[in-house]
Amino acid sequence: MSARTVRTRLLAASTVALAALALTACDNGKGVRDEGPSAASQSSAQPGGSTTAKPAADSGASTGGSAATPTKGSANGSSGKTGGGKATGGGTGTGGTGGTRNAACNGANTRTTATEVSRPLNHLLLTVTNTGSKNCDLTGYPIARFGEAQSVPPVAEQTHPQAVVTLAPGESGYAGVLLSAGDGSGGNGYTAKTLVVGFAKGATSTPALPAKGVYVDDKLTVTYWQQSLDDALSY
Repeated sequence: MSARTVRTRLLAASTVALAALALTACDNGKGVRDEGPSAASQSSAQPGGSTTAKPAADSGASTGGSAATPTKGSANGSSGKTGGGKATGGGTGTGGTGGTRNAACNGANTRTTATEVSRPLNHLLLTVTNTGSKNCDLTGYPIARFGEAQSVPPVAEQTHPQAVVTLAPGESGYAGVLLSAGDGSGGNGYTAKTLVVGFAKGATSTPALPAKGVYVDDKLTVTYWQQSLDDALSY
C-alpha cells in the first residue's frame, strides 16, 4: 500500500470522527438539536418556571371586585328594613277569640244578674257588667251550675262570637240560657233556686234567681258570651 493511500484513508477517518463529535455536542438526547429558549418563551417565563399572564387593565369588571363590593342601595336593602316596621295584630287585636289584651272579666271585677224573659220561651238572660276601672275581656261562655246539679250545661257552638267581647267600665255583656224544651220533650226536669256562674278565669258569681226558682230539664243549654243582648237571645 502506497503512502498516498494511507494518508487518504487517515484523512477520511478523521473527517468521520469530527462529524460524530459535532453531532454529539449538538444532540440534546432526544434527537433534536437544542437551539436554546425561544424569544416568546423568554418574554413570558417568570423566575422559578411559572408562567403568568399579564392582568387586564383594572376597569372594575373583574369577578372578585364587583361581587365583593355591594352598592349603597343593596346594603340598605339587606339591613332588615323590609318588614321592619311595627307588627300589626300581634296579639293586641280583637278580631278573634283566640287572644285577649285585657284582664279577664270574672266575679271579682263584674256584677252578674239573671233575668227570666218572656221571649224566647223558657229562656234566662245572664248580664255581666264591668264594675272595675279598666277594660276586661269576657271570653268563653258561662259555666252555669243550677241548684245541686252535678254537671254544667253544654254551649251552643253556633253562637260563637266573631270577636272577643271587651267590656269598658260600666259596659255589659250577655249570655242566653235555654232552660227547658218548649214542647215538653225534655226529661229529668227539676226546679232550681240557686245558680253559680263560673268564668274562663277568676272568681265565680252567684246571681239571684226568681223567688219561685226556674224549671230546667236535660235540654238546658247556654250561649257564648255576646256583646249584644239580641245575639244572646237569638238561640
